[in-house]
Amino acid sequence: MVGHVNRFVRLHNTEKLEAVFDELQPIGSTSRMRSWLTTKPCRATVRSQISHVVYDSTWEKAVADLCEKMPQVVAWAKNDHLDFVIRYLWRGSSRNFVPDYLIRLDNGKTLVLEVKGVDDERNRIKRAAMAVWIKTINEQGGFGQWCFDVVFEPSRTRDVLLEHAS
Repeated sequence: MVGHVNRFVRLHNTEKLEAVFDELQPIGSTSRMRSWLTTKPCRATVRSQISHVVYDSTWEKAVADLCEKMPQVVAWAKNDHLDFVIRYLWRGSSRNFVPDYLIRLDNGKTLVLEVKGVDDERNRIKRAAMAVWIKTINEQGGFGQWCFDVVFEPSRTRDVLLEHAS
């Protein structure tokens, strides 16, 4: 019920979308990345300001490898310990969506990329929240052009990156 009311209020009671920033750290940066220890597999990076990427799956490793090799990728970061979260409403409570990658492309766009093997209603709600965030940040201006995509098949990852880079 709360989700239905929230959608109705958002659609009919909004004059303009406005980004709301964290008061203590309004604009994040990978340059303020703090070190942490992990037992997960990791590898040094070249195109990421973060020195190493941690792999949560073989699919995420494949994405990181593409980001390191594709000439269309200028810079990238795995969204791990970056505090880049999108709030969404799920069954009446506010939750955090933490997308997998932030990728700066050579056309100036920043692609927020999620890799997901299975789709469900909760993931559709996350994507809807991300669509609102993307629209808001692009309309507000000052942060460049942002886009979002989800890859449901590992073999489509390169194609999705190329689609947004063109």
